[in-house]
Amino acid sequence: MADLLAKRIVLFDGAMGTMIQRFKLSEEQYRGARFKDFHRDVKGNNELLSLTRPDIIADVHAGYLAAGADMIETNTFGAISVAQDDYDMANLVYEMNLASAKLARAAADQCGTPEHPSARNVTFEQLHQAYFEQIGALVEGGVDALLVETIFDTLNAKAALFAIEAFFESSGERLPVIISGTVTDASGRILSGQTVTAFWASVRHVAPLAVGLNCALGAALMRPYIQELAKAAPETYIICYPNAGLPNPMSDTGFDETPEVTSRLLQAFAQEGLVNIVGGCCGTTHAHIAAIGEAMRGQSPRQLRRNGFYAEAA
Repeated sequence: MADLLAKRIVLFDGAMGTMIQRFKLSEEQYRGARFKDFHRDVKGNNELLSLTRPDIIADVHAGYLAAGADMIETNTFGAISVAQDDYDMANLVYEMNLASAKLARAAADQCGTPEHPSARNVTFEQLHQAYFEQIGALVEGGVDALLVETIFDTLNAKAALFAIEAFFESSGERLPVIISGTVTDASGRILSGQTVTAFWASVRHVAPLAVGLNCALGAALMRPYIQELAKAAPETYIICYPNAGLPNPMSDTGFDETPEVTSRLLQAFAQEGLVNIVGGCCGTTHAHIAAIGEAMRGQSPRQLRRNGFYAEAA
């Protein structure tokens, strides 16, 4: 994967949650036959769909791969015990992650193309154990890399990263790790108060394959923070997958930016030499990813600097 990043800009996939919303599924459709008589409402539990409506998740994956995505995320954003406790489904976490990883793996193999909770009282150790469980299922399901994304609280991220390292040590298997933070507003800080540079300083010890930003902002507002991160992390690949602009309930899609707008903005990032992996987050669609892929044609990936010198692609 690192060799590919050195040679060209890699195309990430787009949103999962907002794509699922387009299906306008009912409570009954979320439940499926298996959970027909479940005692809690489950509508909105998108990760459950990997078990009850795998056809929908596979369809979203296939659409992004058809649009040209090189990398697709598993449907596991909330597939962790502390999140599934809200639905009394923590006992299904391993199964959700395993099924989600297998769906993404199958979609990628078939295609042939070379992943805001409510506030919860939870300890670092509880998070560590929950992430460790999730990681085991994802690796068993065949994922190629582990992505810790939409980070607005660095301590939560550290629990995930600690769990990843613990899993690598216990299993003897290592996968590439990608880390993506979320700047929540014009202050240029993540929700727990860190600047982008401070955030990177907090996680750089993991030596991730790539670090970047996603969610909350569209590409135009995200640009100065990607610039800051690219400057702070000269030896690490940069990933950027913004929202399709800011939410707009008056628009047909719920977001302002068309595929043409988002792709043009990300093309400017590439022309500036800022990015190695690009894609989309909330509000982006298969059409956005296809347009971004087209905009990346002929663009060179950001070069890494090691020991003060630019590293040439192999």
